[in-house]
Amino acid sequence: MDLFRSVTQSVLGAPQQDQKSTGADTVDRLIDRVQSSTLLEDRRDGCRALKAMSRKYRVLVGAHGMDTLLQVLESDRNDHEIVNYALETLVNITASEVFPEETEDSETPVDSQSSEIGEQFTEILTKRQENIALLVSLLDEFDFKVRYPTIKLLTNLLKNRPKDLQEVILVIPSGVSKLMDQLSDSREVIRNDTLLLLTQLTKSNTNLQKIVAFENAHDHLFDIIREEGYADGGVVVEDCLILMLNLLRNNPSNQTFFKEGSYIQRLTSFFTIPLDAKDGWSAQKVTNIHYMLQLVQTLVAPQNSAQVVTSCQKVMNQCGLLQALTGLLMATGVPVDILTVTITTVADMIRGNQQNQEFFADMMAPSNPPRPAIVVLLMSMVNDKQPFVLRCAVLYCFQCFLYRNQTGQAQIIQTLLPQTADVVPGAKPFPNSVTAGQLLCSGLFSLDPVSNWFAAVALSHSLVDNIAQKENMLRVQLATSVGSPPVSLMQQCTSILQAGTKIPTRLGILMLLSTWLSHCPVAVQNFLSIPTAVPYLTAHVQANEHDELEMVCQGLCALVLGLCGQFNDGSSSNFSQESLRQLVSDRIGAENFSDKLSNISRTEAYTKAAKSPQLSAKQSSDLVFDHEFCRLFKSLEVSALRAVTPQLVNGTSTEVSPAEVKKYKDIIRDQDAEMTQLREQLNKFQSDLEQLSSEKENLTSKVQQLHDENTVLKAQQGMAAGVAVANSTDTTSEASNANTEQISQQLAYVQQQLAEMTHARDYYYYEMVKKDQELTAVQQNGPVQQAVAVNGLQTSVDNAAANPEMENVRKQLEDLQLVLYNKDSEIQQLKEKVAEPVANKAPKDNAAESQEIAVIQKELEAVNASKSLLEQEKTSLELQLKDVQDENSQLKAQLATASITGTNAGAVAGCTKCEDFQAELKAIQGEQEDLLVLVTDQDSKMAEYRRKLRSYGEDVTDDEDEDDEDGDYGIPDDYDDDLEDLQ
Repeated sequence: MDLFRSVTQSVLGAPQQDQKSTGADTVDRLIDRVQSSTLLEDRRDGCRALKAMSRKYRVLVGAHGMDTLLQVLESDRNDHEIVNYALETLVNITASEVFPEETEDSETPVDSQSSEIGEQFTEILTKRQENIALLVSLLDEFDFKVRYPTIKLLTNLLKNRPKDLQEVILVIPSGVSKLMDQLSDSREVIRNDTLLLLTQLTKSNTNLQKIVAFENAHDHLFDIIREEGYADGGVVVEDCLILMLNLLRNNPSNQTFFKEGSYIQRLTSFFTIPLDAKDGWSAQKVTNIHYMLQLVQTLVAPQNSAQVVTSCQKVMNQCGLLQALTGLLMATGVPVDILTVTITTVADMIRGNQQNQEFFADMMAPSNPPRPAIVVLLMSMVNDKQPFVLRCAVLYCFQCFLYRNQTGQAQIIQTLLPQTADVVPGAKPFPNSVTAGQLLCSGLFSLDPVSNWFAAVALSHSLVDNIAQKENMLRVQLATSVGSPPVSLMQQCTSILQAGTKIPTRLGILMLLSTWLSHCPVAVQNFLSIPTAVPYLTAHVQANEHDELEMVCQGLCALVLGLCGQFNDGSSSNFSQESLRQLVSDRIGAENFSDKLSNISRTEAYTKAAKSPQLSAKQSSDLVFDHEFCRLFKSLEVSALRAVTPQLVNGTSTEVSPAEVKKYKDIIRDQDAEMTQLREQLNKFQSDLEQLSSEKENLTSKVQQLHDENTVLKAQQGMAAGVAVANSTDTTSEASNANTEQISQQLAYVQQQLAEMTHARDYYYYEMVKKDQELTAVQQNGPVQQAVAVNGLQTSVDNAAANPEMENVRKQLEDLQLVLYNKDSEIQQLKEKVAEPVANKAPKDNAAESQEIAVIQKELEAVNASKSLLEQEKTSLELQLKDVQDENSQLKAQLATASITGTNAGAVAGCTKCEDFQAELKAIQGEQEDLLVLVTDQDSKMAEYRRKLRSYGEDVTDDEDEDDEDGDYGIPDDYDDDLEDLQ
């Protein structure tokens, strides 16, 4: 505890200079305390101190203690307090922000890499899947101290390395389910942080989005939104809506599941907003409604599949969601940004759906007098006082209303045509009533170029894919001034172009003319009948302009001129198709005309407009192209070019100049050279890649080698520390030397005992040999003493003496004794080798000595056991020797008696002698078997000594093992057979 107090004081109360000098040492001591302490309380105190230091010394704690902290989470999981400290420390380590404690004592600002510290530690932590699985498993603990920091840590990891963690969580069993269960936690802080965690988890990952959606995420989110008060709720509602957007955006499967699960009907309650609320619109309420509208818009976005959009639009109309949004659109006091998003959302809800478009056309604004909602929106569009984004939203809504809606197109064009007002008897017409056509015309001829562009594009959408309305709009007459004759709308548009208006105005009118003239020969003839139309287009196409927007205007003029040639039926007396071709060839040039026309598709504005039907302009200078015009240009560019270019007829080149041939040859040659160069670069890159791969493998092996060397150095350092401790303690050293001397004495005593036992065994073997010689002498002298009196006995004895089997037995005994002497010499050599490692390893460190003492004690026990066994064998051999001596005395007495008693007695004695010989032969066979057992024991001891010598590092040859590999210890193979025959 004294160490912990000193560490805590150095962390919390030490001077600044001491903290700088002892920070790393303090962290190392704390980590060592957590690793080595056996008491849980000590480890808990160490984790608490590491948590306190993790904000200021984040790099040190993370680099040295991350593995230790993870080990604490795994081994001390049952103690929630220490787990809390470990988790909080990891949260601080992986945080993406820079803590104030990291810079408060530093005179220099934190470098740019400090903000990446959390990401680097996150990468280290997520490399092992087991770490993430351990964190997910901690969510099973209900204790707030464990669950809450675990959620914060997973959120940090997802922020820093989202893709890596998403892949790991996908493969963890029940990983997503455990995260979803946290939404049902009664503690709001855990539930709210789980929302943030799931938001990070479902970003840009379709598979996780599907899993979360099918884990009843929508039900949980709708319940939370309802509990929080829908739009009037706090930031929790915002988090729920953001998570819903993640699940639905660009995910057709989840969109279908959302529709089929009847969740669209539950969206209607989001927009039950009191229109006369006096509390106003708070910033959080504006944000909540903004995300609610985005949620609806995500389901009906034009980028979705047509089937999903159509089904969602139908459900939205049936459940009253469209009515609720149109009511919000017409409400007063709605903030501009909310109104803008509402208009865009309603536009997507009615786009291409005839039933919804009819509902929108019939909707009336709550004004006095009542006006159609379309008229009210167009009034905002052509009013230059309105915000620009609102005007763009109204134009998009008007485009969606007319999209594939020929009835709506006819209604708009009808308001432009001259007509007699139908007067209902008894009814007064509304004063100052205005129509959609009048608003569009007023915007077209306004002095505001933005209004000109909006009105022109809106009128062009009234003509898209509708030839009948194109012809009807030719009937539109305009009164330019009082007393002047009316002029046609097309003639007025041409006059505006010639008046040198601003670029947005010219862009809008040229796109209107392009839409009007396409697929409508009548409109083409009317345009060609205007005397100044073709000269204006020709002059602008052949002009040399370098401004990008001016070049776009030239390209639009070339398109209008090409459409006049393409859809010219020859009924005009001014310009026929052939005359237009000749005009383009003479005045402009085919190549120049083609270049000017292709300038349209080369611009960035064209690319942006072609991607989405919704306007993406942020300011008036971004108004260049309309989405429907881009679609029209893409379909007519080639045909319009061929119509007025004399070199192209039916797509076949009829005349090519040598200069063009040379030009294309040069292009092909340059392309071939470039391709060759690129191939060479590719080969070089591939070789570099292979070299880098080999270098990477080498570096990987070096890193592994360095890691192994580091491990060895650590082990050596630990051994050196053990030696230092042993040297610093004199008593321990003296005790170690005493133990070594005692062991050496015991080993010498055992060796002496083994030598004595071996000598005793040799003596007994010598006595056995002597006994064998006496038996042989008896066999040789017996027949001489009985030669005169006992002829039968003489014959038996001579046969026994001459029996070759008895000679074989003697030879085998001699061989067996030779093998035993060889084994004894090998045992002596092994003893000498055993003594050498013991003498050489005396100066080992204390830990190694202890191990060797234990090994040698085991060897002593084995030797004592061998000693006991040899003593038993000695006793047995003494008894056998005594029995043999008694038998020998009896045989001598019998021989003496046989020489006196005569023939009958000699015969009886001869029979007895034969029986004695057989008994003696059995005794010899038993002794041989005992010798075999003894040799086997000696061989096992030799093998054990060899093993010990190898463990000490000594080289021991296995020649003797190979010689005795068959296990017969030098005994002839026919020995057993000879014994059987002898019996």
